[in-house]
Amino acid sequence: MRGYCQKNNKKCKNLLRQSVKSAILVHVLKNKHKINGGNTVKFIRQFLIIILISFAGELLHAILPLPVPASIYGLLILLAGLQTKVIPLKAVDEAGGFLIEIMPMLFIPAGVGLMVSWGDLKPVLVPIMVTIVVTTVLVMGVSGRTAQFVLKKEEKKDE
Repeated sequence: MRGYCQKNNKKCKNLLRQSVKSAILVHVLKNKHKINGGNTVKFIRQFLIIILISFAGELLHAILPLPVPASIYGLLILLAGLQTKVIPLKAVDEAGGFLIEIMPMLFIPAGVGLMVSWGDLKPVLVPIMVTIVVTTVLVMGVSGRTAQFVLKKEEKKDE
């Protein structure tokens, strides 16, 4: 995607902008009864909170010399805020749900970028696929064992 966007920066930005506009339009039309009920300002406020947290993540990324993406900083800030109840769940619930609804559409530019840079990916495809399969199996195994452990612990607690 990066190579494609560097060559076709304007097209890439337009594609992303159109994807987001389409997703917002679909959401507005789908939830028209809610918006007419006065939830528009609430939705905009929730979205603004998420954007401000993302901006704080960008600032941390610029300040801290760690190789951590800004989005991860933003997610950690949001998690900390929700856990400490500084940010109530009601303050970001609907906007967060909307972003989850449109998430597949946000992967379209990345998918287009993968298709464009297929020639660069071809030589490293086998090692990448092996890594993906091994880590997926490992994560599934660890998650399953952890779930079993927690369930057994809860069963003992209930007895």
